[in-house]
Amino acid sequence: MARLIDELRKLPGVGTKTAQRYAFHILRSSDSDATTLADSIRALKQHLHLCSICNNITDVDPCAYCTSPARNTHLICVVEEPTNINAIEKTRTYTGVYHVLHGTLSPVNGVGPEQLRLRNLWPRLAEAEELILATSPTVEGEATARYMLDDIRKTHPTLHISRIATGVPAGSDIEYADEVTMTRALEGRRDL
Repeated sequence: MARLIDELRKLPGVGTKTAQRYAFHILRSSDSDATTLADSIRALKQHLHLCSICNNITDVDPCAYCTSPARNTHLICVVEEPTNINAIEKTRTYTGVYHVLHGTLSPVNGVGPEQLRLRNLWPRLAEAEELILATSPTVEGEATARYMLDDIRKTHPTLHISRIATGVPAGSDIEYADEVTMTRALEGRRDL
């Protein structure tokens, strides 16, 4: 039981108490439910891996985005996590390809540039026309975008690099926006 609790605590957002609840739930589950859970985890690790081009999670390599003839391979959108791709795809407006970092710079947590999945991005930049930095508007996301911008400018000074706009979300009231959000909204304004 202690070993299972220790393993469950390694999951993001799972503390000791939650891990204990999960462990006791698994213990009380039927043998078939526990076996199904274990088999699902095993199958996930056996059949899914990272795309060798963009680092997205896939069951085929390269992934469907990287091999699609409908995708513009000269337009690369850099995201923090594979789940960010779904948010962009929901817009049905982006037709480029992706690059997944699997995190952001966070010196406090011991995450430096070498921990991010940047190595396979550099060769792709030679063919790119635009690079969109779509990291979150957090301190870590901004630091990651700034690091990438500075590093890429050294070797690709003419590459068009853009940043996703941030600001007041649609449907919200301006009076509730904090100063950082309002500043970003004003900076990201566009002509009508």
